[in-house]
Amino acid sequence: MTLEGKVALVTGAGAGIGKAAALKLARAGAKVAALDHTEENARKTATRIQEMGGQAIALAADISDPAAMQAAYDRVGREWGRMDIVFANAGINGVWAPLEQLTPEEWTKTLTVNLTGTFLTVKYALSLLKQNGGSIIITSSVNGTRIFSNAGASAYSSSKAGQVAFAKMAALELAKHKIRVNVICPGWIKTDIDDNTEKRNLEAAEEPVEFPEGPIPLTDGGPGTADQVADLVLFLAGDAAAHITGTEVWIDGAQSLLQG
Repeated sequence: MTLEGKVALVTGAGAGIGKAAALKLARAGAKVAALDHTEENARKTATRIQEMGGQAIALAADISDPAAMQAAYDRVGREWGRMDIVFANAGINGVWAPLEQLTPEEWTKTLTVNLTGTFLTVKYALSLLKQNGGSIIITSSVNGTRIFSNAGASAYSSSKAGQVAFAKMAALELAKHKIRVNVICPGWIKTDIDDNTEKRNLEAAEEPVEFPEGPIPLTDGGPGTADQVADLVLFLAGDAAAHITGTEVWIDGAQSLLQG
């Protein structure tokens, strides 16, 4: 698959799925705007792409900040004059806790970053995307779409369910502009996101459910990889997925079929 002449913006490009996707898109020929909430991580990914012989710029922005996201797209417009692929991947796990212990501020932060951040990532891309059409890919999760048994994940799961609804609404609205919108729903993938998760007193919210040994049937219990998810992003970004829009794709090794 070739993405020569295409321009992609990837949020959360400094690590994990976002970094793997940024590198994969670059290898396919796309120019990549690597956006992360820390400038250092964004720069590392952009530098890696440049070392591979690709074109990339590093952008630091909080995806929940409208002015920052508008400025990021303005930079891409000045640099390359177009936008073809948007991978709205950045997000947080936030706080996982029983409802009575989850504060309004904790709830709001998770929804603001994950759902409002997705909205802003898409909204400010549209003036560029409408020039030639393109592909928007949103990272949701098995949580809130197929799995509802993870205790304390109410805010996170609600934000992920909201992303799917938003994507379907956007897919219909934007189809006339030849812009496709799809969602990927990863299961247990080997990344560092759990390092940024605060979990409190989850036993108070748990239901006594026993699952079979090994949560990932396809891999005998092991997690998937960021590179496997990046392969799916590459497919949805390219012409091979030209007639696919408004759909979600679970990439979880059948985890959600077992654990839902």
